[in-house]
Amino acid sequence: MATSARGRIDKRQAILDGAFAVFARLGYTQACVQDIADEAGVAKPTVYNHMTDKATLFRHAVEAASQAALDARIGALAPLADPGDDLAGALEDVAHALLRLHTDERSCALKRLLYSEITRFPDILDVVTGSGPHHLTQALADRLARLTLSGRLRATDPDLAAEQFLALLLGPLEARSRLGTRQIGDTELRDLARAAVCTFLRAWARDTP
Repeated sequence: MATSARGRIDKRQAILDGAFAVFARLGYTQACVQDIADEAGVAKPTVYNHMTDKATLFRHAVEAASQAALDARIGALAPLADPGDDLAGALEDVAHALLRLHTDERSCALKRLLYSEITRFPDILDVVTGSGPHHLTQALADRLARLTLSGRLRATDPDLAAEQFLALLLGPLEARSRLGTRQIGDTELRDLARAAVCTFLRAWARDTP
C-alpha cells in the first residue's frame, strides 16, 4: 500500500478513536470538533476532510468502536478451536474473557452513548447492532458445532446452545452490574464464568459432569 494511502487510513483511525473518546467523555452535545482534533492529534480541517460534520463523525466513531468490540469478543473464542482435554477449563477461559470485554471501558462507554443519544440518533441502534450480538452468537455457534462433531458436546442445535451460553453469562452480569452502573471485580467475574459453564455443561456436555 502506498505511504500516502496508509497515512490517510492511520489519520482516519486516529480521528475515529479520538472522536469516540471525546463523545464518551463529554457526550454529543458538549463535544466539539476542535476537542476531537486535539484528541486525535490532527488539525481541525483534517477532521472535516475525513468526515463532513459532527453527526457523521459520531455515527462512524460509534460504528468503529462497535466493530472493534465485536472483533475482540470473537477473538476471545479462540481457546475453543483446540480446547484439549479440559473443555470446562477452555469454556471458563472464554466465558471470563467475554465478561471482561463486556465490562471494559469501551463497552461501558458504548452503552452510555446508546442510552443517552438514542433519541437524537434513532438509527444508532442499527449502527451498534450491525456489529452486535448476533455476530458473536453465530461465531460461538460455529465453535460449538465443531465441538459437537468431535463428540465433545451433544449440541443438536448449536445456535440455541450459543444463545444459552451467552445468556448464562450476560443475564447475571446485567443484574450484578445493575445495568452497567456497578463495577464488578475480576474475582466475581470468574465466579460468574464458572457458574455459567457449569450450568451449560449440565445441559450440553456429552457426559454430564
